[in-house]
Amino acid sequence: MYDIIIVGGGAAGLTAAIYTCRKELKTLIVSPEYGGQTNLTSHIENYPGFMALPGWDLMTKFKEQAEHFGAETRTNKVVAIQKKGEKHFVVHFEDESKEEARAVILAHGKLPKPLNIPGEKEFFGRGLSTCATCDAPLYKNKSVAVIGGGNAALEAVEELQKMGAKVYLVHRREQFRADEITVKKVRKLQNVEFVLNHAPVKINGEKFVTSLTVEDVSAKKRKDLKVDGVFSEIGHIADSNMVKDLLRLNDHGEVLVDENNATSCSGIFAAGDITPVRYKQTVIAAGEGAKAALEAHRYLTNGAPTGEYAK
Repeated sequence: MYDIIIVGGGAAGLTAAIYTCRKELKTLIVSPEYGGQTNLTSHIENYPGFMALPGWDLMTKFKEQAEHFGAETRTNKVVAIQKKGEKHFVVHFEDESKEEARAVILAHGKLPKPLNIPGEKEFFGRGLSTCATCDAPLYKNKSVAVIGGGNAALEAVEELQKMGAKVYLVHRREQFRADEITVKKVRKLQNVEFVLNHAPVKINGEKFVTSLTVEDVSAKKRKDLKVDGVFSEIGHIADSNMVKDLLRLNDHGEVLVDENNATSCSGIFAAGDITPVRYKQTVIAAGEGAKAALEAHRYLTNGAPTGEYAK
């Protein structure tokens, strides 16, 4: 039996593992992939201690450090968690295997939010992508549309523009959620056309994407943007099905935690984007992962955690 199973291999999960291993707790990290959303950032310059580096480089350092201190890693997806008794959990994986642990830390972030428009399912992987960092090289000197108004969307525009692509930035509002410094940088780029106050309504194509239909949110007039690819960067949603019967969630499916990262189920802790933490930043996820790990250690060695859910 493991002392701790950590679900998720992003900044929160890997940091939690560093802390649990340094507390000499036998730790297993389970995740379909490692690095989380930080992997999708090609240029991160606001993580303390590093002036600038690709997100996947930073996450590689996180993973190497966790493994250095003894964390075991497994590439798999957690599909269910059962509580069998006090300090006894069974964690079930997608391949039908399972492991047991005395405590669990949920740190599996979120999934890309669906567009919910015709053509989305048909063309996913055939011109529709949710990862510019992964797929930008496929669109060198081609035309693409990026959907969204946050940092991820504008960073995707930068990534694609570097490949010589003609980029349409589609956003349903005039204002952006992205950092102002990023917005100013993108506005200065060549070969970028802003399609503001428009929403995507259909992805078109045959074998691959050939255009994106957008609609003016006020006039309701539609037009087609001839593109070879579409990048959806509209945010993420929580996937909490594995614990929906075990603990409290909010209306967005995020796991509710107290100030010490304890959930409403004794022995399960949560950190990072799967919780309602306001700012979705790598440095904050890492800090939350450290808090969850320290509180899990306290739970395993001294009894139940303090906080709202222990009362």
